[in-house]
Amino acid sequence: MPRIRLGVVTLALAALLLAPNAPADAQQAQTRAPEANAKEKPKPKEKAKSKTPGKVRREPPGYYMGRRVADVMSYLGADWLVRESREQEEHPEQMLDALKIPKGATVADVGAGVGYTSLRIARRVGPDGTVYATDLQPEMIKMLVANAREAGADNIKPVLCTASDPKLPAGKVDLILMVDVYHECSDPVATLKGLRRALKPGGRLVLVEFRGEDPDVPIKPEHKMTLKQVRREIEPKGFTFKESLEFLPWQHIIIFEKPKDEAEKDKADAPGDKADAAKAGKEKAEAATAP
Repeated sequence: MPRIRLGVVTLALAALLLAPNAPADAQQAQTRAPEANAKEKPKPKEKAKSKTPGKVRREPPGYYMGRRVADVMSYLGADWLVRESREQEEHPEQMLDALKIPKGATVADVGAGVGYTSLRIARRVGPDGTVYATDLQPEMIKMLVANAREAGADNIKPVLCTASDPKLPAGKVDLILMVDVYHECSDPVATLKGLRRALKPGGRLVLVEFRGEDPDVPIKPEHKMTLKQVRREIEPKGFTFKESLEFLPWQHIIIFEKPKDEAEKDKADAPGDKADAAKAGKEKAEAATAP
């Protein structure tokens, strides 16, 4: 009997000594399992990279297609637009001669300021023509209206536009002229879409810009553009490059055209047109059936 009791005690002591090791081994097995699982699962960063292999890097604010967009010249600097040296520096009459603007034409002077170029165009198109003179700043429009009234230019129509909408009538304009203006457009994509829609098929978009290729042109870099950069920005937006005239002392005259066979694309640019047409058709049908 004592031997049996001793054996029982011995077995009990052995159980007590060995029992703590089992949980420890289990804990070690549990702690090893996440490590093994972690090795098998891909890292979050690697997974994220595989989902976006060709992510486009966004440009910083104030830049478009690699160039810095210039600040809009304030109306407080309007005197600079009519400085005495401007005719000698920019040859505005020769510039307009080169564009061969016919009598009776509809022309938009986008970014017209106080009307320096608008008044010259108004004389060329005559009383049967129209000049839409647009500007972002109400103060500029006010000065433009006063100058047009003083000159007796009744064919100038002032237009207060926005940075994303030129506010021009669709399909009515023969020529859009932007003199030292395009480089200041803060929303070029929306602006070009609106300008294209305003042009008649075969209408011209003309940009006059200080030459960015010439370091001797005494203008801040952000107020100059190279011909290459202008074409890079304008052509993908539905315009065909025609020519660049280089006879001015400091500026390019860059001429684009809205293709003559793409009039139907204008309808796609105006999502509200179909709704307006449907509404008009419904009203017409209701009027016809009314007692």
